[in-house]
Amino acid sequence: MTAQVALIVLSAAFLHALWNALVKGAGDRVIMLGMMALGHVAFALTFIGFVPIPDPSAWPFMIASVAIHWLYFYFLSVAYRLGDLSFIYPVARGFAPVLVALGAQFWVGETLPLQAWIGIFSVSAGIMFLAQGAFSATISRNALFAALAVGGTVVAYTLVDGFGVRTSGSALGYIGWLFLSKILIVLFLFPSRLDRLRAQPPRMLLIGFMGGVVSGTAYALVLYAKTIAPLGIVSALRETSVIFAALIGVLWFGEGPRARRLMSAAAVGAGIIFIGLVR
Repeated sequence: MTAQVALIVLSAAFLHALWNALVKGAGDRVIMLGMMALGHVAFALTFIGFVPIPDPSAWPFMIASVAIHWLYFYFLSVAYRLGDLSFIYPVARGFAPVLVALGAQFWVGETLPLQAWIGIFSVSAGIMFLAQGAFSATISRNALFAALAVGGTVVAYTLVDGFGVRTSGSALGYIGWLFLSKILIVLFLFPSRLDRLRAQPPRMLLIGFMGGVVSGTAYALVLYAKTIAPLGIVSALRETSVIFAALIGVLWFGEGPRARRLMSAAAVGAGIIFIGLVR
């Protein structure tokens, strides 16, 4: 793992945790997610006219990605209505690195060294420990199932976009057209919810829109990293976002217990450092 890739994905991880916090803190999460999709579109419009159109072989991946991201946004909204940021986020992200690495090895033949696999399993284990008690009777079953559904869509879009951006012939072209297509999500959400949209304070709408720009920037960085590094390693390193989310959950929303969440976040960080040493 080069320092360049590590810095790119770490930056994306922080931005990803930040926009998840914005969603969690929103009053109407459906409207917030719609504004974020609109932010993706605006982000794409800033550069799409200056980059090549992706190769036709990449378009099926983009279409599939939009459908999967719609499910992702839906399950994310449900999950944050039912559970804490510091619970939902690690459950949703915990098993993604291992499944992404296995999927990349199965479909595109990305073979990782033993050290990388140890690091990936360590990251996933540390993340799941962060959500210790997820399968206890005190946790809402619905919140758990929603978080697992979010995780499933994370694995799906990570693999689909990883393959798509590599076949596109232009990473920026793929990113631009993928984000521009999020207008379909906006058109699905807003027309039937105009009263709810008008009822939102302008400040919340602006936060949602800027959250979309932030999340778009984060995902663009990750997609670029996928063109120069193995998908499994990028996915695992991206989960440093859990560390940032745990800190945001504790310091911003006052979620607890603090000690376990902070210790688990530190364990994830150690696993990611281990991955970063892979050559």
